[in-house]
Amino acid sequence: MKKLALLLILALAFASVGTYARAADPVELRMTFYTDGSEDKVMRDLLDRFEKDNADIKVVMDVVDYANGIQKVLPTQLAAGQGPDIARVTDLGGLSQYYLDMRPLLPDAKYWDDNFGSFLPWLRPAGETSSIPGYMTQLTVTGPFINRTLFEQAGVEVPSDKSDKVTWEEWIAAAKEVAQKTETPFAFAMDRSGHRFAGPAISMGAKYFDADGKPVIAGDAGFKTMAELFVKWHQDGLMPLEVWAGNGGSYAAANEEFINAKVVMYMSGSWQIGQFATQIGDAFDWEAVPNPCGPAACTGMPGGAALVAIKTTQHPAEVAKVMDYLASEPILSEFYAKTLFIPGHLGIATKGVEFVTDNPQAKKALTVFSNQVSKLDPIAYKMQGYQYNSVVLNATRDRITQVITGELTLDDAITRIQEDIDKKLAEVGK
Repeated sequence: MKKLALLLILALAFASVGTYARAADPVELRMTFYTDGSEDKVMRDLLDRFEKDNADIKVVMDVVDYANGIQKVLPTQLAAGQGPDIARVTDLGGLSQYYLDMRPLLPDAKYWDDNFGSFLPWLRPAGETSSIPGYMTQLTVTGPFINRTLFEQAGVEVPSDKSDKVTWEEWIAAAKEVAQKTETPFAFAMDRSGHRFAGPAISMGAKYFDADGKPVIAGDAGFKTMAELFVKWHQDGLMPLEVWAGNGGSYAAANEEFINAKVVMYMSGSWQIGQFATQIGDAFDWEAVPNPCGPAACTGMPGGAALVAIKTTQHPAEVAKVMDYLASEPILSEFYAKTLFIPGHLGIATKGVEFVTDNPQAKKALTVFSNQVSKLDPIAYKMQGYQYNSVVLNATRDRITQVITGELTLDDAITRIQEDIDKKLAEVGK
């Protein structure tokens, strides 16, 4: 009997040890992340430090391609309830229905309100005013880069050297002359993105919204003016056709063309700075220049990427703990400094960031883009904050592509853009 009791005690003890071991296993969170330069490596280093101090939580980073992984696959996963615990997104409001409100889980929600309050409305569903879904990994501003070395080789003056108010037509004429004199394949390139197109269109007078706040493209003279110029630049061979017409209906960047000195002027944005600083090196002198002007404005588009918590997570408390660590001022300041991103944190922006780079071109580009923030047109902010802006911007991208390829006339494309917008908004009851 004593032997049986002893065996029973030992069995219970082993069972308890097994239960304890299982309980001690760390909670595993998955983070879907994309990178424009080195931010995936910077983020991984920060997470490694977090895990060292928090052995009960492990964060697995799934680094994916932006165009496919973030723009296509992630929305499908979220709609199916199979998304990650945390994700880096750029369709800030469009995916807001899937975000977790961390407010009740955060030890100091006021810190988030004070430092991210200007940007939190971008992440909230329409009409919602209090949730804290995430934070901006960076504030971005769209604008052009130039290859200054090519201008110097061509003996063509850089237009912005004599004025910070240069028209789109003047910039393209100068870039065309440089391309011809240096036998560079293309004068100009722009990311295949309705967001990238919007700043120039607003500069030309595009309103995008009617008096009631509804997106209206049909009859927008400024929008049509920019579209006409844009299509003509393709027809004249000034722009690489494959960027807008060769990517199967998805987002495409022209950064590789610029890095390889195949383009004189490239319309993209501040997120490229880190990549250019490392990949171009001393191959040529590159720099950011102020946004070109139209009759209405000299504006780019604000924007950025956000790291957000996903509401389907099985571990909301752990997600909030990770997010609170990453959003803390010293950690986030380090992230901005190493990735060369414009801060999306008011406290850090006020104090300034000591960017970690010896590259004078990168430092100058950061200054140029930072100075552009105050020049952004109110319509640009309105479009960025509009919950369904992806409906407008994606329809713009896809229909203008059809004009470039000869499938539609511009008038037909504008009609189709409006139809696309109206149909999508009707589907969501707007």
